[in-house]
This record gives sequence, structure tokens and C-alpha cells, in this order.
Amino acid sequence: MRTRAVVWAAAMAAVLTLTGAPAPAGSAHVAVTPDGVVWRPAPPVFRPGAETAVIHGDLSQPGPFVVRMKAPAGFTIMPHWHPTDENVTVLSGTVAMGMGDVVDEKAATALTAGGFMHVPAQSHHFLVARTDVVVQVHGTGPFTITYVNPFDDPRNVPRM
Repeated sequence: MRTRAVVWAAAMAAVLTLTGAPAPAGSAHVAVTPDGVVWRPAPPVFRPGAETAVIHGDLSQPGPFVVRMKAPAGFTIMPHWHPTDENVTVLSGTVAMGMGDVVDEKAATALTAGGFMHVPAQSHHFLVARTDVVVQVHGTGPFTITYVNPFDDPRNVPRM
């Protein structure tokens, strides 16, 4: 009898999914068109020159988020780490992403549009924009950045 109940519940869940039944409470459909992306100067955790757009979620809160970064050729995010996993997809351009405590482009992986890199929590890594780029990052917040070398943290340098 218990097996029938489990099978029935699974079948009903599949039917509801396929028929477009409302999403469970607490979730919402999100659709963002390219012209709906709102770019702003990147926060001070990054060097000046990049722009970011929060697509979904709140990076400062627990829960899923999606954010995009637009950066010019040569823009570098020095070696750093995050307390949560990071997922990076290149939407346009070419980046060099590498692991370690120093920027070593020769040891980095070149990623072009459509390329993806998963970076496990607490892994030291860096990014160099080889061309003008747009990357999308998704993960679970809160999203924080800790630079391997505190002198690389732009928050420690007065902005003009």
C-alpha cells in the first residue's frame, strides 16, 4: 500500500509539472530580457572599471542568486576565495580563469562564450578578461569575497 502511495504521489507531481501548475509557495517565475538588464558600477570589492547586474536574488542573503559582470579587456580579479561554491558562465568574450594564490595566465583555462567553470568553496582562484567580457555567476548566498593577499583587496585602497 505504501509503495502505491509513493508511486501515485510521484505521478501527480509529474502531471502537475507538465501541466504548468503553479510553483510551490515561496518561488516565483523570473524572466529577464537582454534590454531589461540594469548595469551599475561594480561594488567596491572589485577594482574600478567593471559593471554588475543582479539578475535574481540577493547576494547578501542566504539563497540562490544570479549576477552578471561586464568587464573590459585586461580587467583582473586577483586571487581570492568564497565560502560557498561559485559557478561562472562566459556569455561573451574570453576570460582566463585559474586556480592558485598568484595570477598565472599560462596555467589558467581560457574560456570563451558558452564556457563554464565550477569553483568549489574556499578554492583560491583568479580571473583575467582577455577581451571585453560578460560573465554570469550563480550560486548560493551570502556571496562574499576574501582576497588571498589583503593588499589586492580594492576596499583597502582609497578611491579617488
